[in-house]
Amino acid sequence: MIKGKVLIIISKYYKNISENLLKSAITFLDEKFIKFDLIEVPGALEIPQALNLQQIISKNTGFFYEGYIALGCVIKGETYHFEIVSNETNRCLMNIALKYSCPLGNGIIT
Repeated sequence: MIKGKVLIIISKYYKNISENLLKSAITFLDEKFIKFDLIEVPGALEIPQALNLQQIISKNTGFFYEGYIALGCVIKGETYHFEIVSNETNRCLMNIALKYSCPLGNGIIT
């Protein structure tokens, strides 16, 4: 059972999709009586940056979230940009989760 808080980091670049992901996450957390904080970033590539910064802050303050949830959406277009954003976001999230041994739910739809 989670006694502390969970941090949700969300990109609302695709607002309708992201809002639905967030509603689902909040519903689940509320049903389990899990408290949470929310950070909003502009795009999917900024999610790992926010998570990494939070880990640095945690080391300096001693306050750690018990888990993290990354939410957002990356939609494939006609350019290679989709692959870059999808691959780098997921790679960076995995690297941060492994480096800091932090539980991370990756809810970024690609």
